[in-house]
Amino acid sequence: MAKKEMEVVKGLDLEKYMGRWYEIASIPSRNQPKNGVNTRANYALKEDGTVNVVNETWSDGKRSSIEGVAYKADPSSEEAKFKVKFYLPPFLPIIPVVGNYWVLYIDGDYQYVLVGEPSRKNLWILCRNTHLNEEIYNQLLDKAKEEGYDVSKLHKTSQSDPPPEDEGPKDTKGIWWIKSLLGK
Repeated sequence: MAKKEMEVVKGLDLEKYMGRWYEIASIPSRNQPKNGVNTRANYALKEDGTVNVVNETWSDGKRSSIEGVAYKADPSSEEAKFKVKFYLPPFLPIIPVVGNYWVLYIDGDYQYVLVGEPSRKNLWILCRNTHLNEEIYNQLLDKAKEEGYDVSKLHKTSQSDPPPEDEGPKDTKGIWWIKSLLGK
């Protein structure tokens, strides 16, 4: 049976969307550390309408980050379907990797969001705070199920309270990226 077309948010206010989002749970991409904690994304709107993306996580006590750019998949569409381009590996960024970033649900106050992509292999639940009310979390799980996701694959992301504000020691060698290639 063919999966139904995913329902995507229309009319996303990009300016309201900008800022920091904490990862509450994910079906992570293969390029994300499997043991990452305090994972978060920072979005900043650029003058040309694209979005600067900085994803950060802490793995084995070290901060890893990757920077990229997001842009509308179809600039004439009202749908919140974006492409995100990163360059890998992080220690020698030469290989462009482009992924889909589809906003499947966002609350009216832009405090929590469900993000997926058309293959349904990756899913993220993000929040402006480090923790999300369990009832809201379960509502987002229900929405993800409606969109055809296997939510049993979701991993909750550990977040400290308060979150780390300093950068801390960095993984400058991209060890997390190499581990991700090995499935660790």
